[in-house]
Amino acid sequence: MLDFIVLLLIILIIIFIWASRSSKGESVYKYVSGKTSFLYEKYMPYSYKEIRKKVKELGQEYTKKQYTIQICVFSIGAFIITYLYFYNLIISIVYMFISILVIPYLTYLRCKRIYSEYIFEQIQIYTTNTIMEFATTQSFVKSLEGVYESGVLEDPVRSDVKVMIDLAYENGSIDESISYMNNKYDFYIVKNMHQLFTQITNEGSRDAGEALENMSQDIDMLVENVYRDRVDRATFHKKFLQFGIVLYLMVMLVQFLLGVDTYINMLKSWYIQVILHLIIIINTGFLLNGEKYYNENVGAE
Repeated sequence: MLDFIVLLLIILIIIFIWASRSSKGESVYKYVSGKTSFLYEKYMPYSYKEIRKKVKELGQEYTKKQYTIQICVFSIGAFIITYLYFYNLIISIVYMFISILVIPYLTYLRCKRIYSEYIFEQIQIYTTNTIMEFATTQSFVKSLEGVYESGVLEDPVRSDVKVMIDLAYENGSIDESISYMNNKYDFYIVKNMHQLFTQITNEGSRDAGEALENMSQDIDMLVENVYRDRVDRATFHKKFLQFGIVLYLMVMLVQFLLGVDTYINMLKSWYIQVILHLIIIINTGFLLNGEKYYNENVGAE
């Protein structure tokens, strides 16, 4: 076991030296982050660049230390686990590098979740404050102007509210403004509120105050449910990751039942190796799908 740990440290030192030599005087972190940023700029869509920018503005981007820890955990964890599967250094090194390549995808999912939660909070502010402004102005456009000028909103929602105001004055009606916002933010609280304001504007309503009050209560209830859902999902997420790690380590139970020597002799059969590779791939796919669900299904609808 000691020889294995020493060998692992030697491999990590070699990787560090190679990165240092390739960085031409730069720090290793700057070299790696620079290459990663280049790949993001080249291959990631514009929308994701904007999402990542907003995450940084919100102060929720990982620090250098956090990214370094993540890389170390993934690479060392992948090396140890796959070595327990195959007892082959080359295969373990390959899996170690593959595990590092997964980190940008996880970062992408995490940024999307943070951005989705941020947008939902902005939509909550938009709908709640528009209803409150309407109680005073009795005009949908004037309500939008009040919300826009109050400074309670942030981009991109604030800019979109400005577009709504401009469209309303340009067309002399709120129909195109509402259509624009409905298409941009597919939340049923947005569509329901807009539908109510359309009815009030086009048809008039003596009971508008009561209807808006009921809608405001519905929004508060939805927000409460969403935040409760986030807490529940975060708890489930931790248990899910623990379960996934246990699945990886089931090979240790097999070795305990069969004996390590018997297990190593079985590795000489090509079909056993294929089965083990499939187990790792399927389990990794299972975990990545779980991460995708956790980060994309934010519970806003």
